[in-house]
Amino acid sequence: MPTPNDGSPHGLRDLARACTTPAGAPYPLPYPAHQETILRSHERCEALGLRRNQPPDLTPLTRSELAVVRERNHRLLMHAVPVMEHLLEQTRATRSIVVLSDTQGTVLHTVGPDDFLQRASKVALAPGANWSEPAKGTNAVGTALVTEAPSVVHGAEHFLHANDFLTCSAVPILDPRGEVLGVLDVSGDRGSYHPHTLSLVKMSVRMIENHLLGADHGDALRLHFHARAEYIDTLMEGILAIDREGRVLAANHSALQLLGMSGAAVRMNSVVGLFGVSVNTLLDHFRSAVAAPLKLCCNDGQQVFLQARCTWTGWSRLFAASSALTDEPTTASPGSPLRIEEPAHPDAEPRTALQGLHSGDAQMASVVGKIQRVLDRDIPILILGETGTGKELLARAIHQDSARAAGPFVAVNCASLPETLIEAELFGYEEGAFTGARRKGSPGKIAQAHGGTLFLDEIGDMPLPLQARLLRVLQERQVTPLGSCRATAVDVMVISATHCRLQEMIERQCFREDLYYRLNGLAVRLPALRERSDLMRIVQKLLRTECKGRVPALDAEVTRLVLRYRWPGNIRQLVNVLRTAAVMAAGEPLITRAHLPDDFLDDAQRGATSAPWVPPAPPETEPGNSASTTLEELELQAIRRGIEEAGGNISVASRRLGISRNTIYRKLRWRTPEHS
Repeated sequence: MPTPNDGSPHGLRDLARACTTPAGAPYPLPYPAHQETILRSHERCEALGLRRNQPPDLTPLTRSELAVVRERNHRLLMHAVPVMEHLLEQTRATRSIVVLSDTQGTVLHTVGPDDFLQRASKVALAPGANWSEPAKGTNAVGTALVTEAPSVVHGAEHFLHANDFLTCSAVPILDPRGEVLGVLDVSGDRGSYHPHTLSLVKMSVRMIENHLLGADHGDALRLHFHARAEYIDTLMEGILAIDREGRVLAANHSALQLLGMSGAAVRMNSVVGLFGVSVNTLLDHFRSAVAAPLKLCCNDGQQVFLQARCTWTGWSRLFAASSALTDEPTTASPGSPLRIEEPAHPDAEPRTALQGLHSGDAQMASVVGKIQRVLDRDIPILILGETGTGKELLARAIHQDSARAAGPFVAVNCASLPETLIEAELFGYEEGAFTGARRKGSPGKIAQAHGGTLFLDEIGDMPLPLQARLLRVLQERQVTPLGSCRATAVDVMVISATHCRLQEMIERQCFREDLYYRLNGLAVRLPALRERSDLMRIVQKLLRTECKGRVPALDAEVTRLVLRYRWPGNIRQLVNVLRTAAVMAAGEPLITRAHLPDDFLDDAQRGATSAPWVPPAPPETEPGNSASTTLEELELQAIRRGIEEAGGNISVASRRLGISRNTIYRKLRWRTPEHS
């Protein structure tokens, strides 16, 4: 009768069976499949001439050889190392190490507790060592490379007895074309095995693969989809990168699973073939950055929700090329629920991120014009304005339109961080710099923004002692982490924002004057919502964004309330009010007073006031009249009043109203008596 270690097929099965059911720790993989995987691996090792009791090869690559291998895998390391640190935190209780290998099984990088790293180094589980099956027998890294599938190897399942003290969970990392780039592995003492470890490794690999896809196809249109809308923007979502003709360039692992197709099959397809929708339709729907996901049907009948994402550079290229697409006209059919933005006027300039932030208001046009003139001139920008006016949205638009769009955008809210943490958060720290500091330290927000944009929100709330240090960083373009003597060069575009009156703070000695002039290369003030002349256009855009299908209009009473209210919370408050009203009015053609939040109604009745240019309220419409006509009448009355106040001067009226002269002429022509 064969013993578990005699090497016969029956003995190997007995060995696999004994090792795959440790007491209290069942394997996450199906038992028969796992047993078969271990058996096949042992058979391969025997065919290679390996012996179970032979000592392992402990000779790693030389330092220069390892440097060459790491350079060859620089792209993988760049995206994997930050995820490895996060995975280590998730598995710290198991006293394990996280290992990254290349396609040959060579260990590129490890992170973990020092005591276990030392123990692992005794079996060459360290950078430069090779853990392919021919070198180390059955092990999670080597077996995952052979099977190109997740692998768990526990205790005596390792072919070499020297590795019996280990339990390892490994998952291959695939590039956007489905080719294996390497393996991510968690290895620890077999006594600390946890059945959820493999799931954590799988999630981490999905993060790395998604980062790789985003980096490789940054300017492509990326489609994020799932059968459940709430799973979009999670690790469960499928991601496809497509070109301007709709051809699939790359897909992540979840996309292949959701579509039930191989990587090669998906790349032979187009967005029309997969979802029955054209690129032009997607562009029409997702012109708005906050457009709701599209509900579509795959070619196998499965329903999915889809969200499109792209950099502003990519959007610009797609829109510029949209007229070259031949599978569908560039505009949606009348009444199409996919259409979000109204067609642009013939004389409109191509939309950029900055241009998308205003819709006719003269003050916003002035802000955008000033910023566009200093863009990419190494001039710091200071954004002033009340809370809720969209300071961070403006900062992000500046970043997206700049030459740094491919770099990181790092936002720091100086008001939300405790004074004791803001220094470490901004400048970073070395290991052991203070009690509670993370192992390996932290680079800090300034260093993270290298090559991109650093947005310092609510800069007026930064503690005075830190202002001097920030000033020095901005002057010298170097940052020194807490607890370190070594400075790191940083290249960032600095945008700051505040609702405070910084000059008054300077007089009270609450803000450094030299820092103010360092940040204030160009100061722009965002107008409060009550000061803007495009309020109703903003309302209509937000309603189109919030509503699926038919968009309700405001009745006359609600229109008066919206126009006369002071909006202390500005655009942020308007978004919340309209979102609630749109939900309450679902399926109804009009938003009425009954659909508005009670607190808004109470506040509006107590403190409502007229905006500077608002026209008289229109007469009540009869129930059968179109509500959209009410909005047109309001717009027309505003134009006529503006012309009267300008003494008939169309140029002056257009500047005050924030619309072009051509628009004024066109609106007046549309409403002449013969067209009424």
